[in-house]
Amino acid sequence: MVAAKKRLAVRTVAMTLVLAGGLAGCSVPDGAGSTSGRRAAPGSEERSPAAAPKGAVRLIGDGSTAYTGVQPRLPSATRLAPGRKPPQFVVFSWDGAGEDSQKLFSHFREVAKKYDAKMTYFLSGVYLLPEDKKALYDPPQHSPGRSDIGFNDTEGIRDTLAELRAAWLEGNEIGTHFNGHFCGPDGGVGTWSVEEWKSEISQAKSFVKSWKTHTPALRGEAPLPFDYDKELIGARTPCLEGQANMVAAARTMGFRYDSSGVGNQLWPAKKNGLWDLPLQLVPVPGRAFETLSMDYNFMFNQSGTTQGDPGRHAYWGNQMRDGLLQAFDRAYKGNRAPLIIGNHFESWNGGTYMRAVEETIKKVCTQPDVRCVSFRQLADWLDAQDPAVLARLRTLKVGQSPEPGWTAFLAGGSPGKSAGSSGPAEPAGRSAGQGADGDADR
Repeated sequence: MVAAKKRLAVRTVAMTLVLAGGLAGCSVPDGAGSTSGRRAAPGSEERSPAAAPKGAVRLIGDGSTAYTGVQPRLPSATRLAPGRKPPQFVVFSWDGAGEDSQKLFSHFREVAKKYDAKMTYFLSGVYLLPEDKKALYDPPQHSPGRSDIGFNDTEGIRDTLAELRAAWLEGNEIGTHFNGHFCGPDGGVGTWSVEEWKSEISQAKSFVKSWKTHTPALRGEAPLPFDYDKELIGARTPCLEGQANMVAAARTMGFRYDSSGVGNQLWPAKKNGLWDLPLQLVPVPGRAFETLSMDYNFMFNQSGTTQGDPGRHAYWGNQMRDGLLQAFDRAYKGNRAPLIIGNHFESWNGGTYMRAVEETIKKVCTQPDVRCVSFRQLADWLDAQDPAVLARLRTLKVGQSPEPGWTAFLAGGSPGKSAGSSGPAEPAGRSAGQGADGDADR
């Protein structure tokens, strides 16, 4: 992808926050639920809708996208039976998803299939816009054709489209990381108005819906097998900035959730009409603080550069993996709050974070009663639940399980009268940097 390697220099300018010693990073490609194989908890079974019959394809617009029926391999959410322990949800998500020479998009699609996981891919719209058509992008507070992550070339677009098609047909979700990835005080997304965010969202949709028009050499390629106006229900903002105004715009444009926040491992609630599904503070083994559940944050805390000491690469990857596994364990054995993990298709510090993520997927997605799902699947499940049950779940602290047991806790009683703790409460180091934004996608 064109100009992809400019991203780190750009991000350096954008990094204004240290969150417990780290920011949330974003990456740019070089060329630009599931029951995890186990039975769902009784009372929470899900059934997959019938796939569209062969030939049920209705082209949309210029044929870049198409309606092909109900998404395959997407289970239907059902309400948790009274007194049943909730499943442990884990969401693996990817910022600025696109396929480049590293082939990490295609690799992790295969990893997801191997371990029966579904994921969310936050696509940057400019990855489907060729360099020679860059003037079509009119970013808020910047001149037309400007993008801090560059644009793509024909082969990069072709490769990314192939991965998007396959990912969706495998039951994964295609969200958005918007377009130009502008961060910081000088025209960054944190300064954009609600109307400017509406423009950015509309443009992100348009680049996905019009790639055949914008890239004539690819007009013979198959359409993306979904209606993006309906598929797009959530996002993560660049650098985790601008959440409030983005949400105000997005809730009028079909969005159902946002993952641009910073939070703890607690059961989610709606915020301004959308499910608030933030990145979470997780342990950093051997350190006295926690950092965001994202590869970039671990990298920032460990080396501060993508090209750190090669002798430390293995240690850093193990530290990230073990931190994510500790976060998983305290939820799985505690309050069962969904674990949210963010990543980038990058080979920082010798690819050690990609190894850490893959080893985490292998470990957690094979556990009993664990569902590695997309944000869409998680939002569907949350929408299907009794609000009183969700309110009761939200009374549990980080790592806390209900003292009388799950059956008694969820069978009745006041949400305000939660049981005691059988696990750790708020971990040490949680106060540092709370409430600040981080850099989340590149």
